[in-house]
Amino acid sequence: MKINKRLFLVALMGFLIALTLAGCAVTVIEDGQAGVKADFGKIHDEAVNTGWNIYCPFFTWIERWNVKTQELKETASVPSSEGLISSLDISILYVIPKDKTVQVRKTIGSDYRETVLEPYVRETIRNVASGYEVKALFSDQGRKEIGSKMMELLKSKLDSRGIIIQDVLLRDVRLPAVFSASIEQKLKTEQESLQKEFELTKAKKDAEIEVARAQGVAQSNKIIAGSITESYLRYRWIEGLQSNQKEIVYVPTEANMPIMEASRLSKENKKE
Repeated sequence: MKINKRLFLVALMGFLIALTLAGCAVTVIEDGQAGVKADFGKIHDEAVNTGWNIYCPFFTWIERWNVKTQELKETASVPSSEGLISSLDISILYVIPKDKTVQVRKTIGSDYRETVLEPYVRETIRNVASGYEVKALFSDQGRKEIGSKMMELLKSKLDSRGIIIQDVLLRDVRLPAVFSASIEQKLKTEQESLQKEFELTKAKKDAEIEVARAQGVAQSNKIIAGSITESYLRYRWIEGLQSNQKEIVYVPTEANMPIMEASRLSKENKKE
């Protein structure tokens, strides 16, 4: 097994040396890549497949193209509809499919990113974001709407040219210092208002509790006052006489004058 492997490596080295001596070269197209090949300056209509590709550098060249998802990061200062300047950090996710690599190479070139993609992205950012108020950039809903419009506009301009836009992401928004301060003040005012509203509600509830408690006491006193009748007082008088002979009891009479049992109590004390 070791001999076969050694023979294979020797044969491979001999093959590469022969190609080099013959003026040929080898390029490897990996997964996630596509090759654009040209003979005597004429680009082939089909992309080169993955794997080893042998060519002669004297009259042929092969370019390796990335056909995976790529990211373009862009930072732009844009004016809002009020004339305030905000700074946006945006990521553009795009891809050049394998079947579009030859088209892009022929119509734009290998520097398509600097030639077409970046200028279109910058223009789109300014055209879309400048139509919104600053507060729209501050809200999640506003950011999503702006990103959606940017993606729609970029797709309309770049899809036909072979550059496919997959997504537009607003990574960060830096608002004007004046606007940020006003937002902070607004939030602070809202918090204070909510706190005062809470305190007012609590005070109202406390007052309702006190009123209810006072009403309960008044109702209780009214019930107690209504239960104190002449018969009840006589019953309490008799009960007192039975339980304590030395107690002084005042009893209402028909003339509404109390009779004091002091004389009876005095006589009993003398007998003792």
